[in-house]
Amino acid sequence: MISKRKAIIGALLIFILTTILNFTVGSWITSPLGFGYAIPKGEYKQYEKFLVLKDYLQKNYYKEIDEEKLVEGAIKGMFESIGDPYTQYMDSKEFGDLMTRTQGTYGGIGVIVTPGDDGYVTVVSPIEDTPGEKAGLIPGDRIVAVNGEAISGDKLDYAVELMKGKAGTEVKLTILRDGKDKTFDVNIEREEIRLKTVRSEVIENDIGYIRITMFDEQTAQDFKTHLDGLKKKNVKGIVLDLRNNPGGLLDQCVEIADIILGEQVIVYTEDRNGSRNVEKSDKKQLELPLTVLVNKGSASASEILSGAIKDGNKGKIIGTTTFGKGLVQQVKPLSDGTGFKFTISEYFTPNGTNIHGTGIEPDIVVELPGQDETETTVEVQEDTQLKKAIEVLKSEIKK
Repeated sequence: MISKRKAIIGALLIFILTTILNFTVGSWITSPLGFGYAIPKGEYKQYEKFLVLKDYLQKNYYKEIDEEKLVEGAIKGMFESIGDPYTQYMDSKEFGDLMTRTQGTYGGIGVIVTPGDDGYVTVVSPIEDTPGEKAGLIPGDRIVAVNGEAISGDKLDYAVELMKGKAGTEVKLTILRDGKDKTFDVNIEREEIRLKTVRSEVIENDIGYIRITMFDEQTAQDFKTHLDGLKKKNVKGIVLDLRNNPGGLLDQCVEIADIILGEQVIVYTEDRNGSRNVEKSDKKQLELPLTVLVNKGSASASEILSGAIKDGNKGKIIGTTTFGKGLVQQVKPLSDGTGFKFTISEYFTPNGTNIHGTGIEPDIVVELPGQDETETTVEVQEDTQLKKAIEVLKSEIKK
């Protein structure tokens, strides 16, 4: 006969192992997931080892052990044992920080990072006009230490926490960069990061330029507002700049694709059972010539958008091969303020291309001469990718 406390702990582990709720990719659950669970007859044996060892430590360790920390550690270990850096259990502080970042305002340096294949915390892209970009960080940089403390990709949330802080304070990053023999330090002053994900302007007299830096909760509406403003100025073509866009919410990407594309598949996801979820656009579409700029820092949702445009022949993709992140995560809060995220499927472009680990190949490959192609700040006169996009648009406008 097991104790009530042990039953609760076992139930918590079983719940996280067996509960999978189906909801829209990119959305956030706002209702608490309270639950009760009774261990089915015959299943206790699977968890007996954990419960026995936990009980043994509590009774025999030379100091008193916090039972809650033991359970939290066991849950974290369960998620880490999967070996997927995008599948994580988060305590209440970590989960709260994640939610804060998605709302677009926080104190930090404005850099999107991911666990790299080599185990390092790797920069996907610095966010435009933030301290990270101004300090010269580029996609592919590996952050090996923060304020002298070594960090690694398997502790990504902890690394992010170290980089965040009160606006006006300074943080020192130790960077390992391809092409450099040694690491080097970068001192960055934190700022209050307020994300403006869309901006636009008229260039070359009649070309509309729209830059999307990431996809958050307001991006689709902001894109529509900027596009409508350019149309009122009678632009004859659009350059959509997705360079160094690390991705974000898939539903926002789909809304933007629906504005641009005619009736077609935008993206489909496939889970381990082969079940597909297909996102389609309606018949309305952008009635202007379009070019799309991408590079190594274009990842996830930006790859979905550029892939849909490429496969649908709705515009030319120009630049260099994208980052190659094709896995879909869901995020779930628990009733005690903690939460977890886990990979549920992989996504495919309309033509069935799985870009994870390979990226989207541009229709027209153009590199930035004389500098790293992931450079985040490029003088207009040196931006050969933008020049090519304008050239292609002008040839389309003349037809």
